[in-house]
Amino acid sequence: MEYIKRAAEKVIEKQEKMFKTILITGARQVGKTTILKNMKKDINYITLDDLILAQSAKEDPNLFFKSNKPPIIIDEIQYVPELLRNIKMIVDETEKNGMFYLTGSQKFSLMKGVSESMAGRVGILNLLGLSMREIKKIDFNLPFLPTEKYLEEREKNIVDISYDEIWEIIHKGSMPKVYDKEVDIDMFYGMYVSTYLERDVRSLTQVGDIMLFLKFMTSLASRIGQLLNLESIAKEIGITVPTATRWLSILETSNIIYILEPYYNNIMKRAIKTPKVYFLDTGLAAYLLKWKTKEVLENGIMSGNFFENFVITEIIKSYYNSGELRPPLYFYRDKEKKEIDLIIEENGKLYPIEIKKSANPTKEMIKNFKELEKVKDVGEGAVICMYDKIIDLDEKNKAIPYKYL
Repeated sequence: MEYIKRAAEKVIEKQEKMFKTILITGARQVGKTTILKNMKKDINYITLDDLILAQSAKEDPNLFFKSNKPPIIIDEIQYVPELLRNIKMIVDETEKNGMFYLTGSQKFSLMKGVSESMAGRVGILNLLGLSMREIKKIDFNLPFLPTEKYLEEREKNIVDISYDEIWEIIHKGSMPKVYDKEVDIDMFYGMYVSTYLERDVRSLTQVGDIMLFLKFMTSLASRIGQLLNLESIAKEIGITVPTATRWLSILETSNIIYILEPYYNNIMKRAIKTPKVYFLDTGLAAYLLKWKTKEVLENGIMSGNFFENFVITEIIKSYYNSGELRPPLYFYRDKEKKEIDLIIEENGKLYPIEIKKSANPTKEMIKNFKELEKVKDVGEGAVICMYDKIIDLDEKNKAIPYKYL
């Protein structure tokens, strides 16, 4: 399979000049190992997915590092977090940067060990699946903002992406493997879900009923872009709300879902405080909901939800791939159901965004942007849509085609 160049390579190159250890977290199959193997072809690689190797590392970390000296790539470090203490001791004795390159697909068991053992000693990158920019081989790495400055820079690298192409990307998802021509997408996601449930969910979180957990995932997939109502989901699949809350945390911290928090403050008395849920891979969500083809998906009742999910995850990727660990993203909704799909907070300003699966953007779509003017300085806004050109909706808000993400 041909390697698809990742935007995050620039972040890794920057971090390895600053830190002795680099940690890449992210879901299974997003390309954590591949990016490191491609960038660091001349250093040793080991994986703790190998049960015998993991057991020996756990039993005698000192002996493990006598046989596996840095610089080294250690894959799936979460299986032997005990190694982090030894890594700390090794890096404290050297002035060299770029000694250890670690990956972990389970952030919920990993980050505690990092924060306790490696504070200030590790550069962290959160890697998601392929972005649209990476799939189309676009060399552009700025985080998305609906501003004139951003659009001028993005225009220099613009590539036309047809309506059919964008729905193929949404349906396929973002896992690098699905862009191999020989891969059966349905079979890939079937194995992906099985591996995730058996290796990660069951072994690391003691979830008893795996099939019930799968129903929980599917129930969330049917609610992408909606307000998160855990009581309703728990009742639907027959679990308690505390169990639903715990399972939600598992999915969020293993980079399967993204919880988009609402924007509110003390002045906004009528703003709701319930978050929304999105899947970080639309292909996985489509598989869970049995949307078998891109044609069925784009014409189905959830097509608008999937397009919104796609746009939001592309924007998230643009921040992660530039090194941002906590993208400044929110949404707004009040008790009168006035809603803004996405808000980006940057340098004291709010940039409002509506997302519409429409090729006919109108000024009516931005009417709720004025709600933010009551509480904070509001910058340029946008409707991200299916129209093929940038057009002005008023003096500071535009309709922006999805190809500018």
